[in-house]
This record gives sequence, structure tokens and C-alpha cells, in this order.
Amino acid sequence: MRDSVTAYVSLGANLGAAQAAVLQAFHRLDAIPRTRVAARSSLYRTVPQHAEGPDFINAVARVETRLDAMELFACLQELENQAGRDRPYPNAPRTLDLDLLLYGAGCIDSRTLTVPHPRIRDRAFVLVPLSEVAPHLVAQQELDAVAAQGVTRLP
Repeated sequence: MRDSVTAYVSLGANLGAAQAAVLQAFHRLDAIPRTRVAARSSLYRTVPQHAEGPDFINAVARVETRLDAMELFACLQELENQAGRDRPYPNAPRTLDLDLLLYGAGCIDSRTLTVPHPRIRDRAFVLVPLSEVAPHLVAQQELDAVAAQGVTRLP
């Protein structure tokens, strides 16, 4: 059996009951075979970046998984589909968005998956919750660089 790998998943939604969708997604991530949620960040309200629609609810989960990166990615896409995710155009509002940010120390550059996520360092809605579950992965200078993007921790 494959050794467990630590991966980080970004969760977001801005359609319907977005907060409930993100909270439910934490549970669904934990139900993926050979995968468990080891830590989860707080929820954050964020202004859409290069997208339209209402504010997002965002979070990050640290997961321990025995799936390979492509298997995990396929499970994430299936969870999005189950939540009614529609992709009518790039950056469209969404019922659920799950991005595989990091997969161990792995680097993947395929047509379907790029890890580390290519825009991880440009997005406050990723860096702020990521710094909560993995402070060693986010430098203060990176947080300072995205501070103006409008991220508010929810109570």
C-alpha cells in the first residue's frame, strides 16, 4: 500500500448556500477513500478575484491521503460535480470549487493538473487559510503582498 502523503486543498463557493457548501465539502473530503482531513482552516469571506458574482466563502484543508495525485484530483472533481458545479466560462460563479494546491513535495505539470497550483502565491483567499493550517508554507512577505485583496475571517 502507498505511503500517506500530505496534500492541501482549497475550498470555495459563491453560489447558493456557499458557507454550507464549504462546510459540507470538508465532510465529503474526509469521506474520500484512503483520505482523511487532518486540519481545516477557518472560513473566510473573500471578494472575487478575476471573477464575477457574489463574495466567496473560502477555506483550506490539509489532508493525509494514500491516493496518488491524479486519483485525488479525480475525487475532487467528482465532489464538485455532485455539488452542481457548472463551468459555462472561465472563472464563472460556482457552487463548489476544490483545487489541489500541493501534493507532498510533488511537482506535476500535465494537461489536466498542475501542482503546485500555478496561482497559489497570488491569491489571498488561498494564502491566508493555508497559513492557518500550514504556517511553515507561507511567508509573511507573501501575505503582505496580497493583503489588499479583501479577505475577512468569519466568526
